[in-house]
Amino acid sequence: MGSSGLNEPVVYVVDDDPAVLDSVRWLVESVDLKVETYPSGRDFLDSYQPHQPGCLIADVRMPGMSGLELQQELSARGYGIPVIIITGHGDLPMAIQAMKDGAYDFIQKPFGDQALIDTVQKAVEQNLATSKERLFLQDIQERLNKLTPREKEVLDQVVAGEPNKRIAGTLGVSEKTVEAHRSKVMEKMQAKSLANLIKMVVVVDTD
Repeated sequence: MGSSGLNEPVVYVVDDDPAVLDSVRWLVESVDLKVETYPSGRDFLDSYQPHQPGCLIADVRMPGMSGLELQQELSARGYGIPVIIITGHGDLPMAIQAMKDGAYDFIQKPFGDQALIDTVQKAVEQNLATSKERLFLQDIQERLNKLTPREKEVLDQVVAGEPNKRIAGTLGVSEKTVEAHRSKVMEKMQAKSLANLIKMVVVVDTD
């Protein structure tokens, strides 16, 4: 993942039952995904790095902090990691509430290995796509921040569809100066074409 600027995805497993942690770890590692296990929600929160791609598997019923409370805490902190809730039959209402609160999915015990793996892989793929989009927007914003105030003025006019002559009149400069600014904007934004430049600006403005 290094070439795309993203870390390798991690599947986090939070459960107070060591046997469950071991079995889920083995299962997830069998499809070549990195796994980290935690005996409680607090332990996970203390070590989790925001924006690390992957997903979280949490038991809905745990002492101290339930899977539901853990998911609510992640949401309150603005962490977008997908949460898969593991639930027993009696905990189904809690699992449904978790879904309403934004959980990615819930899986009832006893669950089949393939069902869990399928859900985990889909959650990781979705999170990777979201993380790539976040990095892309961050990159464009950093390029925009490098523009001078005058270059930003020219950019705004260009995106509005104004020709160089009109931009020159509006800003009180020569067409040659506008052309120089446009060239600098294209260079700093790493835009391959005018359409590419406009697309980048529109994507950031609508985010």
